[in-house]
Amino acid sequence: MGKNETLETRDGFNSKLGFVLACIGSAVGMGNIWLFPYRMATYGGSFLLVYLVFDLLIGLSGVIGEMSFGRAARSGPIGAFGTAMASRGERRRHAGEVIGAIPMLGALMLAIGYSVVVGWIFKYTFGSFTGSVLAPVEPGEFGAAFGQMASAFGNNLWLIIALAVNFAIMNLGIAAGIEKANKVMIPLFYIMFIGLAIYVAFQPGAGAGYQWMFTIRPEAFKDPMMYVYALGQSFFSLSLAGNGTIIYGSYLSDKEDTVSSAVTVAVFDTCAAMLAALVIIPAMATTGAILSESGPGLMFISLPYLFKSMPGGQIVMIVFFVAVLFAGLTSLVNLFEAPIAALQDHMHLSRLKSVAIVGLIGVVVSVCIQGIVSPWMDFVSIYVCPLGAALAGIMFAWVWGRQAVEDAVSVGRKHRIGKWYYPLYKYLFCVLTAAVFILGAVNGGIG
Repeated sequence: MGKNETLETRDGFNSKLGFVLACIGSAVGMGNIWLFPYRMATYGGSFLLVYLVFDLLIGLSGVIGEMSFGRAARSGPIGAFGTAMASRGERRRHAGEVIGAIPMLGALMLAIGYSVVVGWIFKYTFGSFTGSVLAPVEPGEFGAAFGQMASAFGNNLWLIIALAVNFAIMNLGIAAGIEKANKVMIPLFYIMFIGLAIYVAFQPGAGAGYQWMFTIRPEAFKDPMMYVYALGQSFFSLSLAGNGTIIYGSYLSDKEDTVSSAVTVAVFDTCAAMLAALVIIPAMATTGAILSESGPGLMFISLPYLFKSMPGGQIVMIVFFVAVLFAGLTSLVNLFEAPIAALQDHMHLSRLKSVAIVGLIGVVVSVCIQGIVSPWMDFVSIYVCPLGAALAGIMFAWVWGRQAVEDAVSVGRKHRIGKWYYPLYKYLFCVLTAAVFILGAVNGGIG
């Protein structure tokens, strides 16, 4: 797809609100809910301060850059990378498209692994309504129930249901499917978590949780891993991988300002993480416990056991898992959009055929990897996602060049972007992305 192709010949978002909500939906995910609260509980307000600095730097560089790159090229990573390389000679376009396949395949791999997690959430959401999730008595029994579900082929039905819902939304297209779904699910996500935060605030002992999470601990600033975790949290939470933000940007009208959109996404992504922390950490404090676990164990074992002991625990759990389900689905549609759009743009297939092909791949592979989803996700997040983000940065800033970057970012703005932006993106963002890749490889992950 050529970079001069307009939205009149390609599906797109009907409004800036729809675009921003879709980008917020892609950013708000499990990292906000099952990882950010754990880091806050570990390092307190010290982590929050460092995280906000990284969020500002990455949001003002990477998010703006990937949105603008996609819009300028009117394509996902394959077409965008090809356009950038073609600026150095048309014969190089194909090489750029081949390189662009890396982040596109990364999006597909991440989507497949994420599908397994969303399948778990579907099952626990249904179980919240029936009460089956609260049937166990001891923590070990909650763990055994989750372990059985998370085993090889242990959740086939709900995984297929999750993918069916996801692809039903995606088959409707960008404006009629993804945009409308995010306009419903994202506001409801925030409303539900605000309600949960208010409910938890009135529980006895919640004050100890607030004190614990907001206390600035000077000794934490001496721990280099806190900076590593804050960088990783910000990077992955903002969905920077050279795929999802680029493809959503490609559907954005030239009338819209990517700078204000990126800032809004970063702010609301941080708000989602803070809401999760304001629910989970004080809730744990009401029982005298300190949050000492992250990841699936927190969401599917520790929290259901906690909800069981709370007044109105089943209602609380229903609201929690429905909200988490919305967060999971909005992220999943973003991840699958890059490979689906690639089939539409470069194979010239219809939306229905593209969704069907990617859907078939998604169902078969995700069902088969249920027992190894953790190492699968580790590999993609440690190596493929940072590599995709780095390649996008190189293509946009280093290959396409300063003039193209400043022109792309300035579209839709009342005033042209300042000279500060290009070096921020070219140097700082690329350095931070390289740091994420190297630190993740050395430490086996920074999440």
